[in-house]
Amino acid sequence: MRILRNLFLAAALFSTFPLAMTAQKASTTKPASTAAAAMTDKVDINTATADQLKAIPGIGDAYSKRIIDGRPYTAKNQLVSRGVLPQGVYDKIKDQIIANKVKK
Repeated sequence: MRILRNLFLAAALFSTFPLAMTAQKASTTKPASTAAAAMTDKVDINTATADQLKAIPGIGDAYSKRIIDGRPYTAKNQLVSRGVLPQGVYDKIKDQIIANKVKK
């Protein structure tokens, strides 16, 4: 009886082992996919709609209008140098935006 119980416990323990390995594998590949997603999550200040700009925390109706009216930008820091955004607001959003070159 004791042998059967030990065999049952061992079988239960080893049956969960492949699941643990799968979870470990998935967690090691996650950073690469997260980095790729982060690259595509940036909002292009040269092409974004007002709604896309307003989705950025700290950007409301007034700032989104000023960003759109000031286009095109060759660099995202022009939002500050042109007086479109104050430095504090820019510092909060600079990692979420990008200024791609406008095709003519």
